[in-house]
Amino acid sequence: MEVRLLDKNKEKTKVSFILKNSVPSFANAIRRTIMDEVPTLAVEDVEFRKNSSILYDEMIAHRLGLIPLNTDLKSYDLPEKCTCKGEGCAKCQLKMVLKAKGPTTVYASDLKINDPKIKPIYPQMPIVKLIKNQQVELEATAVLGQGRNHAKWSPGLVHYKYKPAIEVGKVDNANEVAAVCPLNIFEVKGGKLIVNKEKMLSCHLCGACHEKNPQVKINESETEFVFFIESWGQLNYKEMLTEAVKLFQSHLNEFIDIMKKK
Repeated sequence: MEVRLLDKNKEKTKVSFILKNSVPSFANAIRRTIMDEVPTLAVEDVEFRKNSSILYDEMIAHRLGLIPLNTDLKSYDLPEKCTCKGEGCAKCQLKMVLKAKGPTTVYASDLKINDPKIKPIYPQMPIVKLIKNQQVELEATAVLGQGRNHAKWSPGLVHYKYKPAIEVGKVDNANEVAAVCPLNIFEVKGGKLIVNKEKMLSCHLCGACHEKNPQVKINESETEFVFFIESWGQLNYKEMLTEAVKLFQSHLNEFIDIMKKK
């Protein structure tokens, strides 16, 4: 198995790479593990002391739950795996307080969080708008969770596609084929249709070129996959991928132990 980096951004929230010498089942297992099992912090419980805003308690709680929080996987444990057995302690829970009085717009940055290392990824996310004399006072509890239980704990978006393989035969209408491609993957040189190798990986296999001329054949590699990972900000792409591999290996070890007992 081999991984070849294609592109990444400076913020470490987006990355694309090619996974070589693999199979679809493994590629999909990695995708699902990242989205469904890699844990992140999110607000789970909210206790309201005051709320005279236009929004119901449930709506404000829902908005709080969807605020992405940067996550330190070394400092916090999943409640079910914590030494307190999920009863609640500093290792599996994070407290935050919100007090605001109108007229004002309450933002994610107004949350007072006990752990100085944990902050909202997008501090300007609006929570509620208060007019004169309206108030909101609450205490929220954030815990680690997994995307398979609620989307608010999903660390990001992950998808992949089969690496496209394009074969060009004897094409007599090169200009027409090149023009029909929505991603401009083809070039015409000396009357010949040529595939731009730098753009080929962006091909989404629409088949427009093949419909224009059957001599252009589009195939999919069953052993190479183009991966795309986009983080919501709680973890960077390296942390997401590393943690997913650890979890996947843990599942395999558990499966092996079960089979040995039978």
